[in-house]
Amino acid sequence: MATPKHIVSAAAVVLNEKNELLLIKGPRRGWEMPGGQVEEGESLKDAVVRETKEESGIDIEVVKFCGIFQNVEESICNTLFLGKPIGGELMTSPESLEVGFFPLGEALEMVTWNNFRQRIEYCLEEQHHPFYVGF
Repeated sequence: MATPKHIVSAAAVVLNEKNELLLIKGPRRGWEMPGGQVEEGESLKDAVVRETKEESGIDIEVVKFCGIFQNVEESICNTLFLGKPIGGELMTSPESLEVGFFPLGEALEMVTWNNFRQRIEYCLEEQHHPFYVGF
């Protein structure tokens, strides 16, 4: 039997005190929530804090685990968290061409890649927590 090759990622839906959503504009997928692959020996929570800082410059506190989107065919598990900013300054990186906080309605319209908008909506709707979406 072959050794499993799975990817686990962690992403954050970060809302500031004005209820604006943190988005990054990646070079491949356009506007999305910050996040990325969990490294070996790293917790999901630590990964989402690290990825958010690396991609946006913003330090966050994880408020809640929301759920999982699993791409079964690609062997990818995307874990999703709610976070709030606690420091840092907005800045771009090689993974983020633009970053910013945007009003919710505007932010949701900006996110067009695959099911990323649905992921954000599920995180914002507490009655869905915790959720599991397989596709």
